[in-house]
Amino acid sequence: MTGHYARRYAHLVTMPSTATTLADVTSSDAALRRFLHGLPGVDAVGLEARAAALGTRSIKTTAKAYAIDLAISMIDLTTLEGADTPGKVRALCAKGAAPDPTDPGTPRVAAICVYSDLVAVAKEALAGTDIAVASVATAFPAGRAARSVKLADTAEAVAAGADEVDMVIDRGAFLSGRYLSVFEEIVAVREASGDAHLKVILENGELVTYDNIRRASWLAMLAGADFIKTSTGKVGVNATPANTLLMLQAVRDFRAATGRQIGVKPAGGIRTAKDAVKFLVLVNETAGADWLDPAWFRFGASSLLNDLLMQRQKLSTGRYSGPDYVTVD
Repeated sequence: MTGHYARRYAHLVTMPSTATTLADVTSSDAALRRFLHGLPGVDAVGLEARAAALGTRSIKTTAKAYAIDLAISMIDLTTLEGADTPGKVRALCAKGAAPDPTDPGTPRVAAICVYSDLVAVAKEALAGTDIAVASVATAFPAGRAARSVKLADTAEAVAAGADEVDMVIDRGAFLSGRYLSVFEEIVAVREASGDAHLKVILENGELVTYDNIRRASWLAMLAGADFIKTSTGKVGVNATPANTLLMLQAVRDFRAATGRQIGVKPAGGIRTAKDAVKFLVLVNETAGADWLDPAWFRFGASSLLNDLLMQRQKLSTGRYSGPDYVTVD
């Protein structure tokens, strides 16, 4: 472990092996609290100023074309409504597999994200593609259920064929300081997920402070998350440049401290190609180019794809087609 970030977190990783260190950190509620509250405090003004400054970076046309295609390939195309039907899911899968039927060179999306009872429908519709099926679980979006119910929800999604599981943390437990309970629940869901990738939703809008977002990020990563995700998209504040920047700092610093790379997924409120490009700039300038890959960065979105497609068509044809030239989800 070398460099600035290794030195910054040297007091957190002092045992002969990472495994031993992490076992000590999570050995009790008190130990976990000491660890999480020992993380450097967040300079809120500096964080927001940095996010705003990166959002003003200009992107040249060739770089913009690359960024748009990259953003499309990073989308978890999502439908999470009470009125979802098998037909709607099949249509969404068809769109994810061929976002622009007039241009076969358009990248496919990374995943289709649905409720667990519709996983089998999505799995069948995506047969023969490399698009993953993601399922929300653990009593999404509120997470208010007994742990046994959350684990059963997870098991049902995996049994139906989910390649990825998006779980929600117990924000009530976290905000009341019961960090070990949150940790143990993530570990249990990690085990129930089997080989499926686990994305842990922090629900930043309910965590109140940036310090809490940093602590929740580290807690999820310590518990075995493959991705940390900003939000469910169901509350007032979802993904913002500032809270996503903070999570990118967390995964960067976690890799420096432990050697393990974790992905980031902003979700909710990212609707335009311009916004998506700004988030990609955040990734490149904060975590680095290693995260500019669908394996390590995703957009949780439903309407973003349409604007990316319209901007892509404009770059290739010189004309702005408008919303009538893309499908309505």
